[in-house]
Amino acid sequence: MFLLLAVASLALTPRARLTHRHSTTEEPHVHVSPISPISQISETEKGKPRMKLTIFGPTGRVGQHVLAQATAAGHHVTAVVRNPGKLGADAHTAPNVRIVTADLSEPDPGALESAVDGADAVLSGLGPRKKAEHGIVSSGTRAIADAIQAVGARRLIVVSGVGVSTVPTPSRPHPPKREPGVGPVMQYLTTPLAKRVLGHHFVDVALMEDFLHGCDADWTAMRVPLIVDKPQTGTYRTAYGHNLRAAFRIGQADAAQFMLQLIDQRQAVGKIVTIAY
Repeated sequence: MFLLLAVASLALTPRARLTHRHSTTEEPHVHVSPISPISQISETEKGKPRMKLTIFGPTGRVGQHVLAQATAAGHHVTAVVRNPGKLGADAHTAPNVRIVTADLSEPDPGALESAVDGADAVLSGLGPRKKAEHGIVSSGTRAIADAIQAVGARRLIVVSGVGVSTVPTPSRPHPPKREPGVGPVMQYLTTPLAKRVLGHHFVDVALMEDFLHGCDADWTAMRVPLIVDKPQTGTYRTAYGHNLRAAFRIGQADAAQFMLQLIDQRQAVGKIVTIAY
């Protein structure tokens, strides 16, 4: 979703170093074993409580991994997609996956309510695939939130992007010009570059976050930097309610893993959470 920030970081900075020291501005690093493929789930894992999850954007860069990991863990998943043909074969054959066809550019309230009814959590990786879809993140999130409230569901986790706090919104007409605490490369290079390259989409994501702050749901916005295609590591930095210094990259699978972990984290409700290597 965010082909953003790291043109400069790729050229000017080394790979972000991982440290095991605690910090006053960052959460400690997370170390988690990768989720097992469905054929290798142990008897102990099989005994764990399963959840009902609804995933919007299950064909996106993060969403496809959320779908795969949630399915592998044995959760009951409803995948909401505009074109079911873009889902992998596993999604069509898995006994614990239900596919709902819906177009959030022209939302059908009844279809959306059916998709989220009874869900323990709703996860959204919405993002535009072309210029004509700019605006889908904020408007689609509103439609999802309306459906959640209509059926009495509560937990909503969305993918957002680093740097959007510098974008003016109705409730924040005069945002900071530079994000505090992120470091000079992000302040003066990568975030301004992302705003220039992404344009209206950057504004759209900021408007989504603005809407969430007034939303009657147990929401969390997971801010990601440049999303890269790499194997799941289970090792990354996180920050709750504040910025993360030098947040340049995160792998698709690691972002998905953390998104699923956020479901049960009460400390993340009503907060912006950032993840990066």
